[in-house]
Amino acid sequence: MFNSESQAASFIRSRIAKGTTVHTDEAAAWDHLHERFEVKRINHQEACSLDGVCTNMAEEYFSRLRRGEIGIHHHIAGPYLLRYAQESSWREDNRGVSNGDQTQRVAGLGSGLN
Repeated sequence: MFNSESQAASFIRSRIAKGTTVHTDEAAAWDHLHERFEVKRINHQEACSLDGVCTNMAEEYFSRLRRGEIGIHHHIAGPYLLRYAQESSWREDNRGVSNGDQTQRVAGLGSGLN
């Protein structure tokens, strides 16, 4: 969790592989990402998605994380944010998988994960 988008940009630069394509909105905080990454930007005043550029996946993820905080967890303390974010990410990645298959994957009983 960051106090500003510019702090988040520093985190991104230190964690994402050089040469990765990053999708952002038009906020000035993302300007320095061009130094290290291919950056595709979307102006949300013009469109939500244009020519394959959007931030919809990130926005959807954060929306689900926020709804989880409100409806399931009721509070996410800073020291545990990473764990909540990892769980939310796993849920996002597996939301189309049946509960039985999810259980088997986690237990290592299916899908060649033994």
